[in-house]
Amino acid sequence: MGDASDRRAIDRRGFLKRGAAIAPLALAGCDCAERCGAVDTRAEGLRPRELKMVTTWPKDFPGLGEAAERMASMIAQLSGGALRIRVFAAGELVGAFDAFDAVSGGSADLYHGADYYWTGKDRAYPFFTAVPFGMTAVEQMGWTEFGGGQALWDELAARFGIKPFAAGNTGHQMGGWFKREVRSLDELRSLRIRMPGLGGEVMRRAGASPVNIPGSEIYQALQSGAIEATEWVGPWNDLAFGLYREAPYYYWPGFHEPGAQLSVGVNLRLWEDMTAQERAVIETAARAVNHLTLAEYQARNAQALDLLVREHGVQLRRMPDDVMDALAKATADVLEDVAASSEIARRIAESYRESLRRSAGWNKISDEAYLAARGRAFGIE
Repeated sequence: MGDASDRRAIDRRGFLKRGAAIAPLALAGCDCAERCGAVDTRAEGLRPRELKMVTTWPKDFPGLGEAAERMASMIAQLSGGALRIRVFAAGELVGAFDAFDAVSGGSADLYHGADYYWTGKDRAYPFFTAVPFGMTAVEQMGWTEFGGGQALWDELAARFGIKPFAAGNTGHQMGGWFKREVRSLDELRSLRIRMPGLGGEVMRRAGASPVNIPGSEIYQALQSGAIEATEWVGPWNDLAFGLYREAPYYYWPGFHEPGAQLSVGVNLRLWEDMTAQERAVIETAARAVNHLTLAEYQARNAQALDLLVREHGVQLRRMPDDVMDALAKATADVLEDVAASSEIARRIAESYRESLRRSAGWNKISDEAYLAARGRAFGIE
């Protein structure tokens, strides 16, 4: 949640540059407890509002749920207490997969979730969370902020009365937890696995039997045998869920979500009613949460993976090459179908592919080359 260290991490110069009209807040160094009790009357354009945020996450869940709470806290801080957000975990006000409709229909003001949950609304939505064999977290940020992704996202979401923002990223995810080893493509076929989004479609075409259930139901489904495998997020979140108790084999790489972007969706009528200063607060808070969440996942995942292996005897396994090849082929077919599903899906897919192509060329001689050189030089595996 948003503590003092979170507040110091905000790039205040960037905030003032983007939202100079709210500079009178003078929030640098303020403690939320001192400022959130009453609205700062000097903050012109910031009107008192009490808003409801529904989420797709279990209550108090590390990383994902905390990103929503952090977003609400930062909005309160940056608005001097004018904008107050009450956060509802999945099931408290609406179910996890009902968050979109609640905000679209106006019974809630904002949601925090992952937009690939809304594939039933439009098949292009997963491009704004994660695409199998697609962009990493940094590549996704580049496309969204500077490659035309945000404009396309706005256009898509406006059809449902929502204004979206990136508000967190898990970074690279793991391939999932399996009750039994997968040593070949044959052993993947008919496997009942929890996997949402395009990753689930890819699994289906490769022969598995994917299902999409809320995170709060995963452990029970594994325990009962309703599913035989599941992806969730990565070591940090997976450790918190105790998934290793029911499925000892932990597979990598996570082909399905190389950088899962979290999102905030604001009711569009509410957004259009907001002043420029109020919008600047929301936008700045979302950007800060996007950065901080990714940084925290990088640190926490490394710690949790070590703990899972050393203390809980988790067995790491690399997905076999024939499985990865089949998943890659299925991914190409799925993405072609998605692009053909609508005119806006075609434009989103084209923009995404072009941004990924440019990033791949740069990554080849930057990150990939550097990591390989570092590994050789220092024996880092």
